[in-house]
Amino acid sequence: MKILHVLKREPSKTETEIMELHSKSYDTKIIRLYESGVNYDSFITDVFKYDKIFCW
Repeated sequence: MKILHVLKREPSKTETEIMELHSKSYDTKIIRLYESGVNYDSFITDVFKYDKIFCW
């Protein structure tokens, strides 16, 4: 399973722990929207490539 984590802000400790647990068992990617230089074309492509999306 492929999981995409989309962050609108800096993650909390609990959110970080959840993402770390997911990365041990699944193919994961983290997109940090709060940082500059986000490639939105790539982001939209990823939305359709991944099985689950978690928005934080």
